[in-house]
Amino acid sequence: MVPKHIIAVSALVLDSKGDALLVKTHSRSDTWELPGGQVEEGEPMDEAVRREVLEETGIKIKPTRITGIYYNVSMTILSVVFLGEYLSGTIVPQPEEIQQAKFLRLTEQNIGEYIVRPHMRSRALDALKNKNSVAYETWKVRPYELISRLE
Repeated sequence: MVPKHIIAVSALVLDSKGDALLVKTHSRSDTWELPGGQVEEGEPMDEAVRREVLEETGIKIKPTRITGIYYNVSMTILSVVFLGEYLSGTIVPQPEEIQQAKFLRLTEQNIGEYIVRPHMRSRALDALKNKNSVAYETWKVRPYELISRLE
C-alpha cells in the first residue's frame, strides 16, 4: 500500500508591533490559529505558505525559516510551521473559509485565550520561542537545480 499523507503549512507572521497574525475559520470557530493550509501537489512548501497566507488574509509574507514540524497520526497530516516576515497588505479575510483575521498580542501567558486546541497552541508557542533555524531546500533534479533555501 502506498502511504497517503497530507502536507500542510502555516506561518507565524508578526507585524511591526510584534503582534501575531491569527485567523478563525468557519470549520474551527472555537479557536484562533496560524494562517495556512494544504500544499498542492508539486508545490514547494515555502511557496505554499506564501500562497495560503495571502489567500486567507490578504497579507504578503516572506517565509524566513521553519520553526517546527508536526505530525497528526489521526489524520495523517504532516504540518510544517514557518516564521513569516510581513511584507505588505491589509487584512482581507477570505469569506468562504475565514471568519476573522487580525493581528493580536500573543504571549506565553495569554495564548490559551486565543488558541484553545493544544496541538495548534504548541505550534504557535514553538514559533514564538524558537530562535534556531531548520534548513529547508527545494530542488529540481535531472539536472540538479537548487530552487530555494531557507536557513
